[in-house]
Amino acid sequence: VNRAFKAIEKLDTGITYINSSTIGAEVQLPFGGTKGTGNGHREAGTTALEIFTEWKSVFIDYSGGLQKAQIED
Repeated sequence: VNRAFKAIEKLDTGITYINSSTIGAEVQLPFGGTKGTGNGHREAGTTALEIFTEWKSVFIDYSGGLQKAQIED
């Protein structure tokens, strides 16, 4: 494993498998490759999708008992 990590530090790759193979793209990782490799799309993967995500937080106080809420459009 130590030899593998030393080799990985010298590689210029996006994804590296050691003693393993892949059946395709990893959904959680962008697969754009490096330099002239890959398919050119780095907007995949859960981390990259956060760029296009608008977060909304909702805090509900249930201490007074549960009540039915009505939301109007």
